[in-house]
Amino acid sequence: MELNIKASFAFLLLFLARLSDAQTPAAQPAVFDITKYGASSNGDISKALLDAFKEACASTSPSTIVIPKGTFEMAQVKLQGPCKAPLELQVQATLKANADPKQLSADIEWLTVNYIDRFTLSGGGIFDGQGKAAWSQNNCKDSKSCGNLPNNLSFNFLTNSTIQDITSQDSKLFHVNVNGCKNLTFIRVNITAPPESINTDGIHVARSSNVNITDCVIGTGDDCISIGDELEQLHITRVTCGPGHGISVGSLGKTPGEKPVVGVYVKNCTFINTDNGVRVKTWPASHQGVVTDLHYEDIIVQNVTNPIVIDQVYCPYNQCNKDLPSQVKISKVSIKNVEGTSRTQDAVLLLCSKGVPCEGVEIGDIDIAYNGKEGPAKSRCENVKPTFVGKQNPPVCAGAQSA
Repeated sequence: MELNIKASFAFLLLFLARLSDAQTPAAQPAVFDITKYGASSNGDISKALLDAFKEACASTSPSTIVIPKGTFEMAQVKLQGPCKAPLELQVQATLKANADPKQLSADIEWLTVNYIDRFTLSGGGIFDGQGKAAWSQNNCKDSKSCGNLPNNLSFNFLTNSTIQDITSQDSKLFHVNVNGCKNLTFIRVNITAPPESINTDGIHVARSSNVNITDCVIGTGDDCISIGDELEQLHITRVTCGPGHGISVGSLGKTPGEKPVVGVYVKNCTFINTDNGVRVKTWPASHQGVVTDLHYEDIIVQNVTNPIVIDQVYCPYNQCNKDLPSQVKISKVSIKNVEGTSRTQDAVLLLCSKGVPCEGVEIGDIDIAYNGKEGPAKSRCENVKPTFVGKQNPPVCAGAQSA
């Protein structure tokens, strides 16, 4: 009897302890408001942000840095981990870069975030790069080396991280540069700049794996999304692009030692008044490279100059030798269910390398109309023998093999 009473009493204590734990609210993330570190709308907030980051990064529990609503000036800032726990930078404000490019260092981005696991950038805020004065200095037409300006946002060696609900506006160069990241997601990111904003790629991704770009609206003066080498498993879904140069793999092959691009999936995307839709571009007279496992599906094009492009003689401003073929091998490409309108007759261009012809290209259910006076939409193919299924408007590569 005594043993039963003791057992019952022990069980009751255990039950009450568990009940107490269940009713105790989870610990809330520590909040580091930069206004508590001296930030105000009267000056540069970069020191306050760095001070807040130093404490938040050292915290052993999750932390949130808050830049509250308002308009603030911010100089170039680098936030570098590793940090001891998950960290969120919540930008509710409009942040403004210095409009004068001469006041900024060209080898430092405006905001850089490096070496953090479980980082989140959020808050609905705006990063205004004030790039108008810089675009005229980005003279790529007359110089083989151009782009000596800072990007708006640079994410390097982040893991298991999310960029969401922010806007990048009028960057001086790229809006977002991604390098060396793994398991990184962009969701509901808005990128905006006028068509004349030269070399302002929306999101550039390279040397990374498992990157997702979802439900974003990107309009800028260059590629909406550009893809560099050493990239594995990039998923682009429900992205609206325009103005801009489309979603582009490359350009590739210009520098030696580039590593393969493997696994790019573009689905349910819309291109409006862009120069290109889906595009792969490699330099002629190039170094060796590999691009494989590219898949485009359920694409809408509205008044796009070249809706579907593989261009292995990409040579802007004639700064290359077109007489020698590209050595970048393109294979395992599927393009399915693309519909809409082209503003030129060249609706489909598959211009592959005579040195390493494209292999494993499949085209299916293409319905692209050209409503100009010159005639119907056309396709042009070189050094490729695709298979095709379903509707072909325009007819793709006459004489190609039908699946």
